[in-house]
Amino acid sequence: MYQRIMLLIATNLGLGYIRKAPGTFGTLAGIPLFYLVASFPAWGAILTWAAVFILACWSAACAGRHFGVVDDGRIVIDELIGYLTAVLFLPFSWSSAILAFVLFRFFDIFKIFPANWFDTRLKNAFGVVLDDVVAGVYAGIVLRLCIYFIS
Repeated sequence: MYQRIMLLIATNLGLGYIRKAPGTFGTLAGIPLFYLVASFPAWGAILTWAAVFILACWSAACAGRHFGVVDDGRIVIDELIGYLTAVLFLPFSWSSAILAFVLFRFFDIFKIFPANWFDTRLKNAFGVVLDDVVAGVYAGIVLRLCIYFIS
């Protein structure tokens, strides 16, 4: 039962099993969470982010052992925490949600340093999650710059 729950979490409720672009679908799962977390006070957003981060590391470790590959493509909880990192502390809007999605996918795919270091050198669940958090930081910076210059 425990293993099934961890797999369900690691695959974002099964989105990781989608054959084409599971990471993209895993990232899309972040939009409803963004909508929810945007209504929280700052401390609530931080606690939610921390809880998702811990859950991502834990479930990714369990799923990696189950699948026999540390960074198996079906593990997409890391995309969720990466996307949530990009939008943390922003008010929800559809334009921000979509731009964050595009920016996060860009930075997640191209893995600019130090994301690529975590991806290639830290072969454990923490590395699986941390490279997406770094991509989320980059996406969040660019997103905020876009919001600033467009406003």
